[in-house]
Amino acid sequence: MSMVSLPGLKELIGNISKERNLPKQAVQTALREALLKGYERYRRTQRVDGVNFTDDYFENFEIELDIEEEGYRVLATKTIVEEVTNPDHHIALQEVLEVASEAQLNDTVFLDVTPEKNEFGRMAAIQTKQVLAQKLRDQQRKMIQEEFQDLEGEVLQARVLRFEKQSVILAVSSGFGRLEVEAELPKKEQLPNDNYRANATFKVYLKRVCEGSTRGPQLLVSRADAGLVVYLFENEVPEIEDEVVRIVAVAREANPPSRHVGPRTKIAVDTLERDVDPVGACIGARGSRIQVVVNELRGEKIDVIRWSPDPSIYIANSLSPARVDEVRLIDPEERRSHILVSEDQLSLAIGKEGQNVRLAARLTGWKIDIKDTNRYDHAEEDSKVAAEVSHRQALAEQEENKIEESELEVIENTFDKNFNEPDDSF
Repeated sequence: MSMVSLPGLKELIGNISKERNLPKQAVQTALREALLKGYERYRRTQRVDGVNFTDDYFENFEIELDIEEEGYRVLATKTIVEEVTNPDHHIALQEVLEVASEAQLNDTVFLDVTPEKNEFGRMAAIQTKQVLAQKLRDQQRKMIQEEFQDLEGEVLQARVLRFEKQSVILAVSSGFGRLEVEAELPKKEQLPNDNYRANATFKVYLKRVCEGSTRGPQLLVSRADAGLVVYLFENEVPEIEDEVVRIVAVAREANPPSRHVGPRTKIAVDTLERDVDPVGACIGARGSRIQVVVNELRGEKIDVIRWSPDPSIYIANSLSPARVDEVRLIDPEERRSHILVSEDQLSLAIGKEGQNVRLAARLTGWKIDIKDTNRYDHAEEDSKVAAEVSHRQALAEQEENKIEESELEVIENTFDKNFNEPDDSF
């Protein structure tokens, strides 16, 4: 069998594998695909009577790499026919019988169709180089997709490589001893107190593994996602890992709308064990456990509160550190509540630029309206709420009546059409 020599092929594959963090097998696959495209370009420049080079014309060709001999061959799968109409896809039975007496019509054979190196052509060589670059990128993206797709929602160790516009490009790996790949940390996923200097290391939350052939890093990571807080507590609090304490909900504002307000997180925890204090377990002796989390998040304020199945208790806890006098669930259907606090607790309950009450609302899923206890008129507020509920019910009834009338009209029209039209069958 003939072979096109590629001096230095073995070294080339090794170098590409190292530079691109790709297994040698993946590099060989990319090289075979690129050489096949180059051969396709070479064949298309030749004139073959009666042959139309369709998109699937070259599907019966393949490249065989010989790493040890440093070269390659082009092989074609051809069908044995009585009369050849396409020499690329067919071979005459009479020709095959000369070397294989058992051959029959419609059998397939593999043939060496390797061109001479000087026949390959400059354009075909350029095509091969261009396709190789693209195929290597495709192999990289495929490898990253397979390696990281099951790690979405996990936390990875990352190292700062460089900056692109407002994004930080990081190096991450899927585990100890694994090759590093690039990940993007967009501006909105960064923490305001982080210092992203070259080679600095951070823990990041893997939000998404991008598919397709989009340019740039495939991995989108975050320092601002609530999942990072959950991971840090799970890693620091043995009771959470042992499922004695569970994290019920997290509300995080890592990038507040105003620069005058710092990052803050509220996390609700619970336990079924009577002798376990879930909040204390998360905070640790003298704050030792929560301080580790705060340090990793560069000083972010964290409120650990006790979850309760009773909305009144849960809402009151969520407004910590403010002291709540009374929780009024004024409209459970719409999940609206009035929270009564003393005058000296108003600013604490609301928080700087509303951050505390905003996070409490997100944590509990209730609309929270902070009220001054001394100025709150229970009767007046009850009357307002009753009027709002009555108005809402009236609107709902009107809408229901409209639907019923519409359905009735459809039924009547159908009846008229089916039974009132003249019957010409008699």
